[in-house]
Amino acid sequence: MTNTQKWGIVAEFDSARAIYQAAEKTTAHGYTRVDAHTPFPVHGLDKALKQGPSPLGWLVLCGGITGICLAQLMMWWMNGVDYVMWVSGKTPYAWETTIPITFELMVLLAGITAVFGMFGLNKLPRLHHPIFSHKTFWRVTDDRFFLSIEATDPKFDSVQTVRFLESLGGKNVAVVED
Repeated sequence: MTNTQKWGIVAEFDSARAIYQAAEKTTAHGYTRVDAHTPFPVHGLDKALKQGPSPLGWLVLCGGITGICLAQLMMWWMNGVDYVMWVSGKTPYAWETTIPITFELMVLLAGITAVFGMFGLNKLPRLHHPIFSHKTFWRVTDDRFFLSIEATDPKFDSVQTVRFLESLGGKNVAVVED
């Protein structure tokens, strides 16, 4: 006996225009846990789905600033405190001479933050997603557009939501189980 629960409902659409209009009507109808799956980027679809901007840029900025601070702290400690060396009467630590290393560490930490921040925000790695069990979802990489509404949506009703997506022109509308 398997213990399955509903993950959501998936509907297939024929064109970018159809998925865009369906996304607008779905969010206007009050659904909030909606996502679109397309073979190529559809301009404005994120706004139609009322998705906000990604916080990844702020994470990368914090990673870069952390890299700057760590590089300056490391070189101040190494050159000005731990192993002081006076060369030609110049001060042991001068921030101007640390710029190349600071830049490199900033780029390194910003890049690492970008990669792992993307993994975290996208909830990766996830080797299998329930939406993959939809019978025609494999066409999303070729020529079809899909709209999914998760069961965690407050307005979700397995019967009414199916009817709603069919009224928008959705084909192969199916309940997907987790």
